[in-house]
Amino acid sequence: MLYATLKLVHVLSIIVWIGGMVFAHFFLRPAALSLEPPQRVRLMHDVLQRFFAAVSVAVVVVLGSGLWMIGRVAKQTVQAGGSFAMPLDWTIMAALGLVMMALFGHIRFALFKRLRRAVAASDWAAGGKALGSIRTMVAVNLALGVVIVVVTLLI
Repeated sequence: MLYATLKLVHVLSIIVWIGGMVFAHFFLRPAALSLEPPQRVRLMHDVLQRFFAAVSVAVVVVLGSGLWMIGRVAKQTVQAGGSFAMPLDWTIMAALGLVMMALFGHIRFALFKRLRRAVAASDWAAGGKALGSIRTMVAVNLALGVVIVVVTLLI
């Protein structure tokens, strides 16, 4: 029951993360382009601030639950006298997941910091540039997330 609960929390956290990236990238951003730069940059800052707080929690949950599930299967295998070898799809999921977490850290703690400073200074050009960098990195992270889902479901 604990394994199933952790797997559920793991998947729900991933849904929040990937779903939020899809929403921001394909729906919010294009709609916000109709706004003037001060309103657009402020709106995106406020939305991303909330989203990044949720993703920060999701990252901790995904990492903790993923490590626990791998550890539990490894422990059970060894206790049964077997030798644990992580399946290929788990290995790909874990490796790309760690890359996604590192990219999110860069987005959250470097690129978003630039956006926050630009909004505080009412420097809309710098804010637009920071949003462009965030958008590029979010697109990379979204692509990695989709690859993980595909690999996990098809391998």
